[in-house]
Amino acid sequence: DITARLAQEREYSKLIDTANAPIFGVDIDGRVNVWNQCASRLVGYTPSEVMGHELVREFITRDYQASVQAVLDRALRGDETANFEFPLMTKAGARIEVLLNATTRRDEQGNIIGVVGIGQDITARLA
Repeated sequence: DITARLAQEREYSKLIDTANAPIFGVDIDGRVNVWNQCASRLVGYTPSEVMGHELVREFITRDYQASVQAVLDRALRGDETANFEFPLMTKAGARIEVLLNATTRRDEQGNIIGVVGIGQDITARLA
């Protein structure tokens, strides 16, 4: 029933938003549609600043845009990627290193609707 589904979606959104890991999502066009609190703290952009923007073109360093796009493209075909390292640029212009797992997102009918990425800041580990 619709009430139960809406309650489940709210709970899912709350879990993502309060997770202790940066979580972001993109739609099939690569536009940000999920951005949790940890991602905001890590890179300095609020959800309203990133929602609807192209993740790769606007937030990934030029030298990694092609490889990050390839990871997203694979996930959009159902091929998930684990432990992919890449840099993100913070709002302040700093470069941080992220370890990412990219997972295919599907709707209730099993259609691919985007990608969710769960990351870990590994900047200090690589220093």
